[in-house]
Order: sequence, then C-alpha cells, then structure tokens
Amino acid sequence: QVQLVESGGGLVQAGGSLRLSCAASGRTFSTLVMAWFRQAPEKEREFVAAISWDGRRTYYANSVKGRFTISRDNAKNTVYLQMNSLNPQDTAVYYCAARTRLYSIYSNDYDYWGQGTQVTVSS
Repeated sequence: QVQLVESGGGLVQAGGSLRLSCAASGRTFSTLVMAWFRQAPEKEREFVAAISWDGRRTYYANSVKGRFTISRDNAKNTVYLQMNSLNPQDTAVYYCAARTRLYSIYSNDYDYWGQGTQVTVSS
C-alpha cells in the first residue's frame, strides 16, 4: 500500500505561481512512477504530468507544457509540481497518483491516489 498526501494548493491570481507537493509513504518511493492529474467541476479527471522512478523522464499534457514542471526527491519521498503562468483554466482539484509500471496518461492505470488539493486561479 501507498499513502499519498498533497499540499500546496490555494488561491492565486492569473499569472501567478504555486508549487504542489505530494508526500508518499508505505512503499519504496523510488520504485514508483508518479503523476499529477486534475479535475475541474463537471469535467473528467485529466492527466497533467508524470515522472519516471528515477526522475530522468518527464511527460506533460500539452495544456501545461512549458508552464508546469514535475520533479521528485526520492530522499524525501516527495514529488512536486511547480506551476507558473497560471490561468483560470487551471482551476481544479489536483491529485497525486502512483503506479509501479510505465507512466500512463490514463487515470484508471494508477493504483494509488491522494485526497487532492484545490487550486483556484482568479482572473
């Protein structure tokens, strides 16, 4: 089992930045592919970014490429999502997810989820 706890969400003005964190416990963190998803009201959960177990490979949704950066610190069992140039369309609950296989953009492929953290971007 893996427990994931997100933090760092909040209210920010358009053009601003936030950094989300996700702390993991319960399984060797360095064996996990980690990802961020988000879900806006009345919308499907969508892939945002993923990172390989060693941090050497990263993947992004087109909508966030160039603005968001995913990273991880295996010594701290933590994955991060640095979000810059935020706009109101980024408003959503952001979820951290983990799986033990190759990265995937599909939420159903992930085995473990955090409770989510709200990000609200005002115009």
